[in-house]
Amino acid sequence: MADPIGVKYKWTVLTVTTVGVLMSGIDGRIVIIGLPTVASALHADAEQAIWFTQSYTIGSTVALLFIGRVSDIFGRVKIYSFGFSIFTIGSLLAGTSSESNFFILSRIIQGLGAAALFANSAAIITDAFPHNQLGAALGINQIAFRVGSVTGLTLSGLILAILDWRYLFYINVPVGIFATVWAVSRLRQVGTSELGTPWDWKGFISFTIFITSLLLALTFAAYGFTDYLTVAVLGILTLTSLALFVHFEHHVNHPLLDLSILRIKEFAGGSLAQMINAIATGAFILVISLYLQLVLGLSPLQAGLGLLPFDLGFIMTGPISGRLSDKYGALPFTTSGLLATSLALFLFAGASPNSAYSYTGVLLLLAGAGMGLFSSPNVSSIMGSVPPIRRGVASALRGTFYNVGYTLSFNVAILLMELKIPYSLITNIISSMNSVNVTLVERVSFSNSLHIVYLILAIVNGLAVIPSIIGGRTNTSRNG
Repeated sequence: MADPIGVKYKWTVLTVTTVGVLMSGIDGRIVIIGLPTVASALHADAEQAIWFTQSYTIGSTVALLFIGRVSDIFGRVKIYSFGFSIFTIGSLLAGTSSESNFFILSRIIQGLGAAALFANSAAIITDAFPHNQLGAALGINQIAFRVGSVTGLTLSGLILAILDWRYLFYINVPVGIFATVWAVSRLRQVGTSELGTPWDWKGFISFTIFITSLLLALTFAAYGFTDYLTVAVLGILTLTSLALFVHFEHHVNHPLLDLSILRIKEFAGGSLAQMINAIATGAFILVISLYLQLVLGLSPLQAGLGLLPFDLGFIMTGPISGRLSDKYGALPFTTSGLLATSLALFLFAGASPNSAYSYTGVLLLLAGAGMGLFSSPNVSSIMGSVPPIRRGVASALRGTFYNVGYTLSFNVAILLMELKIPYSLITNIISSMNSVNVTLVERVSFSNSLHIVYLILAIVNGLAVIPSIIGGRTNTSRNG
């Protein structure tokens, strides 16, 4: 892609979108560290506590493809700016929540806003940057997310130490207002839009039913919130709506999802590798956070500081891999990153409850470095392979792949733990919300159940190498 829009504007794009991913990084880690405290304050049971995280993911995933298509039609910048507003409103509502169900609804609204940011951030950057700088730009964007994660880890502990838990969400409000005004005033539509294109309502309805049924079925199956008949019905509804969606998309002139982009091997291979990686790593940080707080008895601040090596590892390798992938292609970095992450997960499986923190810290650093090597080159390869007119929906579909994998990760982790300990013990660990209420026997049992979790997740993550190789190239070739 040529750079007709000038050097100054592309850096404006990067700074504005960086604020968005910075907010996402902060919010993600704040909720993970603050989950036990928030659940306790709202008198939530184990089921509601899990929905505190799952509702955000489901809200963002259900809306992603819809928002991606709307962005391609009406303009990515308008929808991106609107996403900041919705995310800010959701944060305000979450902070004012007085009971669990309202908090869950607020998290869904946050997720809808995050979907608009997620679906358009990479697409807006891809529109603004020439292909030989795209990897570096996306690398900087990814690093901002990790800086936000580091900030969220420490900030959450500080807020919970000196302020009420509500300020975990209130902190997003002034930042969100500033970001909304900044995006509206500084960004302009650069990429191609399809204004006036008819809307594919059949595709939208069938896809919404498909993705909602899928995520609910996965969540209910893993956490035992309902009977098997309900899960079976949701499963049938998932398959039926998916079949209808594919049928509709093949028979309309302006589909919600142009299925031809799935024939682009860089897009399909990279997205599949990202989903498999999300299955393996999505629950990773949350499981370790629960372990540090509820098993080892660390405070939220101590747990947050204990997780810092993961993000530091990412920050060390992310910019380098993004910049070098512009020159040498994504494949060497995505493959080596996936292998490094799998090695870290495998070594975690060998840790004992009495292992020194230094061992945990080194493995977190290795896992973060692996993720840094993998992430920005993979996103650059995916987004650079699609035609400019399809970047909004392509970015949304990439996000959908990731969120499905992320949701599935928690379900897989719970099911694997059930191979070693009863589900009742898992719910007791989560619902205790305080290490004092967890007996020594329960702590040891919970720790031991994590061995099989890490081992299987290491194998799953290693499988992501296959689509990464199939879809990858040693030198980049992008459209636009």
